[in-house]
Amino acid sequence: MTELDDTDRQLMSLLQEDGRLSYAELATRTGISASGARLRVRRLHEQGVLQVVGVSDPLRLGYQSMSMLGVQVAGDAQEVADALGQIDEVVYVVLVAGSVDLLVEVVARDNDALFDVINGTIKALPGVARVETFSYYRIHTHRFTWR
Repeated sequence: MTELDDTDRQLMSLLQEDGRLSYAELATRTGISASGARLRVRRLHEQGVLQVVGVSDPLRLGYQSMSMLGVQVAGDAQEVADALGQIDEVVYVVLVAGSVDLLVEVVARDNDALFDVINGTIKALPGVARVETFSYYRIHTHRFTWR
């Protein structure tokens, strides 16, 4: 586990709000030098604590169908998770404990495309025993920040 001080946490919070902030702006907002901000951000990145990426909204990009799948596996759950992670429409795979082995989020252009990927691709994977589909009506809360 990486030890973070208050300045590290503040830098991470600022970058969660706007990943495009310059080192000069980060320095101004945290009270450290721009080179200090650059070194800290680079260290956090190298330690795997921080990753700055662009996040898109699939619904605004024309993807109309999203579902969470509960997948029961017969065999090695890690192997099935690896195979699921290779499918373009799959955006999230988590190994879980409970009545299913995996939670899988799928994004598709429309209901026909969603059906095709679930029925034609996911259910056909070796090791997939059962798939329960939870189609989304709407997304209520979608955040990538935490404090």
